[in-house]
Amino acid sequence: MQSKFSRLASIALAAALSVGAVSAIAQVTVGGAPMLPTKDIIDNAVNSKDHTTLVAAVKAAGLVDTLKGPGPFTVFAPTNAAFAALPAGTVDTLLKPENKAMLTGILTYHVVPGKVDAKSLMKMIDDGKGTASLKTVAGGTLTAKTSGGKVMVTDEKGGSATVTIADVYQSNGVIHVVDKVLLPK
Repeated sequence: MQSKFSRLASIALAAALSVGAVSAIAQVTVGGAPMLPTKDIIDNAVNSKDHTTLVAAVKAAGLVDTLKGPGPFTVFAPTNAAFAALPAGTVDTLLKPENKAMLTGILTYHVVPGKVDAKSLMKMIDDGKGTASLKTVAGGTLTAKTSGGKVMVTDEKGGSATVTIADVYQSNGVIHVVDKVLLPK
């Protein structure tokens, strides 16, 4: 049973994220660039200085057309710093043509079908008594919960990422910027 304090904290966080979502629609800046809700995931991501590694990886994996498609998609988008935190040489190895399948698996593990904005995610966490399971396009599962007033997303290996910018609305979905690369089993 969820404590009264925990329930109130969840409601307060959902309300704050909902208010943030309204302002996000008006204007969100990611990586120094405005993210326009009239553009698709790729057209916005290419303008973010914080997501150049992600964009290069999406191109190498051949996922550009998919993420420009109608969706909707929810993308947990790791920053350049998240990729840089991987063991030395990992990104270079993943970008090699012979590792395209592995790269595709990792990238699609960051994508959830449908549009799961912060309000929806908070409801899922609340309905799940503190956690929400999200099935990824890659077929794996991400687990979302709140901790210290922030949304945390945990991968199947136990790695955890924090949502640093929520509700970056796109014409074909929503992006939540995360500070770690999530890894499937």
